[in-house]
Amino acid sequence: MNQAALERARRLLCALQDHIRDTLVAARARQAGRFARVAAVTAADTIYHVDRLGEAAILDWFARHWPRAWPVEIVMEGLEDGAVTFPADTPVKGTAWKCILDPIDGTRGLMHDKRAAWSLAGLAPQRGARTALGDIMVAAMTELPTSKQGRADQLSVVRGKSVVATRIDLATGRRHRWRPRPSRADHFEHGFASIARFFPEGKALLGAFEEALWRELGLLGQRGGQLVFDDQYLSTGGQLYELIAGHDRMLGDLRPPAYAKLGLGGAALCCHPYDICVELIAREAGCVVEAPGGGPVRAPLDTVSPVAWMGYANPALARTVRPVLRRLMREMF
Repeated sequence: MNQAALERARRLLCALQDHIRDTLVAARARQAGRFARVAAVTAADTIYHVDRLGEAAILDWFARHWPRAWPVEIVMEGLEDGAVTFPADTPVKGTAWKCILDPIDGTRGLMHDKRAAWSLAGLAPQRGARTALGDIMVAAMTELPTSKQGRADQLSVVRGKSVVATRIDLATGRRHRWRPRPSRADHFEHGFASIARFFPEGKALLGAFEEALWRELGLLGQRGGQLVFDDQYLSTGGQLYELIAGHDRMLGDLRPPAYAKLGLGGAALCCHPYDICVELIAREAGCVVEAPGGGPVRAPLDTVSPVAWMGYANPALARTVRPVLRRLMREMF
């Protein structure tokens, strides 16, 4: 695609996510009590009723709106039984693009009306099984609001271009632009920074690792032990948003090496490629998103591969943490 086509693709992904958001908001008004019902359990994740609503909205939208001249393969949880392409019945080998999606990232918080979730999408040139996160050219993420929210954010980007960030008034549909400003702080004092430990499994090891990290960085127990704040946002997209918006200074997900150390299986407990398919947005906004040891996050565009990653608001923070993190991982994992 040329730049004009990539810009059109960005707008299409935003329109798709507008449709997902509006579908869920309308459904909640009718059947909020059903959102938390378990619909299925797959190798990728537990699927709840609210997830099914998002998946159906996506398939319907692609059938009606995706350009026939851009044949695409859809990758998302819930489609493990076979490839889905648009136009329908296009062979995967005949597609030009691969679109990886997480209809609702942060389902558990949203279905209990506790915290906003995010709809995520990344579009990459089709390279078959070799298509990877690093191939993504266009990405979009849209906030899926709780019932009391009056506004919701949407961020999108074409690789190499500025992030487009809008805030939508849910009552009027009006939008206004805002500028992402990741934190420029070169320290962690009086800021939010966390290592993900969302579930009981591995919580002790991950907590011990994070405690050791703050000890090595000279922050543990200093000035009454209140220098670094923790926020466990159960959504990878939500975590990236917190970095992009300037709320958090560091976030990371080390569940795959921690679970390997503990001999746990359960890939469903980990971050997957569809959860982090919008990391391009964070990087184009000025954040550092990388593998725990440094370098790009590498993963195929599938629904089952476990992904470990670290995110920093700026390069200075990454340089401070990276060598300590590497050493502690060697010692503890």
